[in-house]
Amino acid sequence: MPFPTLHSFILLFSLLPSTFATTYEVGPHQKLSTLAEVPWPNLQPGDIVAIHSRPNPYQKKFVLSVRGSAEKPIIIRGIPAPDGSRPIIDGRDAVTPKNLHYWGGERSVIKIGGATEPANITPAHLLIENLDIRSARPPFQFTSRKGLELYSKNAAALFIETGENLVIRNCALHDSGNGLFASHASRNLLIDHCQIYDNGIENSIYEHNSYTEALQITFENNHFGPLRPLCLGNNLKDRSAGLIVRNNWIEGGNRALDLVDAEGSAELRDHPSYRHSWVYNNTLIKLDDAPNHQVVHYGGDSGKLAWYRQGTLHFFHNTVISRRTKRTTLFGLSSNAERVEAQNNLFYDRFGGSKLALCDGPGQFILDRNWFSTAWVTNHGFSNPTISGTETSLTGDLPGFTNEPLNNFLLLPNSPAIQAASPLPPTISSVHPIPNPKNLGASPPNQPPNPTTSPK
Repeated sequence: MPFPTLHSFILLFSLLPSTFATTYEVGPHQKLSTLAEVPWPNLQPGDIVAIHSRPNPYQKKFVLSVRGSAEKPIIIRGIPAPDGSRPIIDGRDAVTPKNLHYWGGERSVIKIGGATEPANITPAHLLIENLDIRSARPPFQFTSRKGLELYSKNAAALFIETGENLVIRNCALHDSGNGLFASHASRNLLIDHCQIYDNGIENSIYEHNSYTEALQITFENNHFGPLRPLCLGNNLKDRSAGLIVRNNWIEGGNRALDLVDAEGSAELRDHPSYRHSWVYNNTLIKLDDAPNHQVVHYGGDSGKLAWYRQGTLHFFHNTVISRRTKRTTLFGLSSNAERVEAQNNLFYDRFGGSKLALCDGPGQFILDRNWFSTAWVTNHGFSNPTISGTETSLTGDLPGFTNEPLNNFLLLPNSPAIQAASPLPPTISSVHPIPNPKNLGASPPNQPPNPTTSPK
């Protein structure tokens, strides 16, 4: 039998489990009692920080400026209590551990990237899951290395300053200026099965449930709830290249979606994916407390036309509900260079189609087999957009929901939206599949979020 070569030893080692990875157990009856005892700057690929739920919140802030690998991500994992409640990381009166050296503590409860120790690290391959992260906003305060500080208005429960290949899963992000914030130095983000709600600053339009600008970002299976009372921000505001929004429940906000220009990065604006945004199989609910009549805004808001998206918003198989007593506009485009391709959507206005308009500005619209409330209009007299495909539209007084007042939008067997969809082009359906492509609107889980996993 030949003697094993060095190459064979290396290959064998690469196939072994992460022998040298460490699991740090934190919480009641665990080896570590507080988050301050975790060696955050020294986490290695494959390490797991398991944070166990406890009656009192954890009031420690921390930064993640470390790198895992595709095979061995670094995992920050909440361990729920027997009743399903997740560990709470509370920014109110929180303390930054003395062994952490990073700037911008006033911007976050948990921060990814941007630290002096270790320095010049771009975090990568991190998974954060099963945590309830809250309360980064004034008038709340925290203790840093400098002493007592006030959170800034644009603070976030989770702030991604820089990072790549990051997954945020089954986390609640709430009671902050922004629930989630990601800067233009972030890449390849997945936001999955999170509950993002009750964020914003009173009487301000600049803070949102989610505010992101990344290269390649996907939001899927999330529950976006209303913002805090009197807060005027949007629900999901994004400036990214390569945006996918699918299978989400998005309720409330000044706008449900505000998809505008990348302000911080020419790289994003020059990327081919910047010209295509994908929004499909979502439930969007326009509430009566929204000052803005638009459901979706697409294009730009910087005033620099050359920066605007000037591409296509692919909008298909969504269910859009308006409960606004005044008029509702489905789309606002920023210039004639923006275009919406809307196919197989279900657009319902509780107060009648005469209050429902397709658009209120410039732009191009290509429609195919959408259902609208009877008497809908292309616009309320404010513009002359370019629209085609209206002849394929269906109309009616009721779309056949199981129970619209109780947020159950599953289609009844006699719904006019059953088996009414037109086929998606194969180039789209092969990359962005729909669970039930023959019906109009969103497919299950198009029903009220589970209150045990979507706190109010």
